[in-house]
Amino acid sequence: MKVKYLCVFILSCMSLTVCFGKTIKHTVNTNAVERWDVFEVTVKGKTAGNPFTDYTISGVFSSGKETKKADGFYDGDGVYKVRFMPSYEGKYSFEITGSAIDGVAKGSFQCTAAKPDNHGPVRVANTFHFSYEDGTPYYPFGTTCYAWTHQTLELQKATLETLKDSPFNKIRFCVFPKNYPFNQNDPYTYPYVNTRVDGPIKSNDGWDFTRFNPNHFQLFEKHILDLMALGIEADIIVMHPYDCWGFSRMSIAEDDLYWNYVINRFSAYRNVWWSFANEYDHMESKTVEDWERYAVITCRQDPYGHLRSIHNGPHFYDHTKPWITHCSIQSSDMGQVENWRKRYNKPIVLDEICYEGNIFHPFGNISGQELVRRFWYATCLGGYAQHGETYIHPEDILWWSKGGVLYGDSPPRIAFLRRIVSEAPGHGFKTVHKWWDNIAVPDQEEVGSYYLFYFDITRPAYRNFQFDDETLYKVEVIDTWNMTIEDQGIHKGDILVNLPGREYMAVRLTKQ
Repeated sequence: MKVKYLCVFILSCMSLTVCFGKTIKHTVNTNAVERWDVFEVTVKGKTAGNPFTDYTISGVFSSGKETKKADGFYDGDGVYKVRFMPSYEGKYSFEITGSAIDGVAKGSFQCTAAKPDNHGPVRVANTFHFSYEDGTPYYPFGTTCYAWTHQTLELQKATLETLKDSPFNKIRFCVFPKNYPFNQNDPYTYPYVNTRVDGPIKSNDGWDFTRFNPNHFQLFEKHILDLMALGIEADIIVMHPYDCWGFSRMSIAEDDLYWNYVINRFSAYRNVWWSFANEYDHMESKTVEDWERYAVITCRQDPYGHLRSIHNGPHFYDHTKPWITHCSIQSSDMGQVENWRKRYNKPIVLDEICYEGNIFHPFGNISGQELVRRFWYATCLGGYAQHGETYIHPEDILWWSKGGVLYGDSPPRIAFLRRIVSEAPGHGFKTVHKWWDNIAVPDQEEVGSYYLFYFDITRPAYRNFQFDDETLYKVEVIDTWNMTIEDQGIHKGDILVNLPGREYMAVRLTKQ
């Protein structure tokens, strides 16, 4: 029997299609795929019964530097897929096996150098901070947009256009649709097959939690690639409590099937993070044992070790758990960042610190100025604050839930802060207590090379800084709201810095 195959480039992914019947072995040679991109093998397989539960498909991918096993998934219409992200340049070989197919599909491909904008997956670096796998520092300036992939195609497109011109390099969003105030419309697609054939679905009746809807997941992963093209990390919220369909109350077997399917589909994308839940403690049908079981599944099924977190409501999860790579925290108490760093010894990402907006919920009606203040305060303490926006809209199109367009004052100021952080030496900040202020200095660097003083809600007209008579410092006054930097020259010894007597000012001292 002849082997037919097709190599197709879709955005940054290579897709290899292999069609075969009951032959024993097939060998396929393909072209190249970029380092840290997705190599995808597509095969035609069995369809009798329930292909989502009755059959398996997996691949083993090997080069001179690594060998990884990746489980695949059923994508509908008799199609099975196995995806792989190569970590090294050079030649790879692979074998695809499983009960879904007869025989073995073999092949090889060349992994080429990464393009300049491809730095690989994000990892934890220097305990409290992040970097891409190639060593490039990564500073998370993220936003929340829970249900943007479940809206109309027009609104999804508008969200991507907004993100393209935003300061955000990470976004939190849900696999499951959401039912919550300001988000009670029917989703564009559903994750499961329903036996109902007409009318809106607003109940937990009729769902078959053993049969996924491939269209839902195909659209979702298309947007993972869209975000990748924009340089944005996809912080995927796997579960949440806000549904009227029963997705948050599935059985253990149904949960485990879902977790395996999601991880097998998405883990080969380099910009994926796993957020186990939004407000895990509001999911009353789940126990700590459930979350720990999901952790076992994730660590087993994700060959690439993507970042993992779990987001809280009123009660923190135990972030000392070894499977948790960084703390995803809902809290507006920025002053605890230092204590959390000491307690958990991991990066602190404040994924929800209240949102700029004017809705009736207390979490969604702070000013843009207050949100920017919280960003600066958390950053100078060595944490990473994240953005959200909840302005009333005549069609309930709030960014925090549905995406669309940003109306707030904070995004350009967050972009300004991101610039300040990226210009600092070292890798991220920590706080030293000196004089009367909390003073940010570069983490992992010798104290004395750089200082960032943030005066928050105080408004001094001047400040004196005392150093030795030999060390020279460049003095700059930063207006965090008006986004200006005033150069006050190079000084040493007893340094007098003139300030405008306004809140939200900062002083940057850089050793010369």
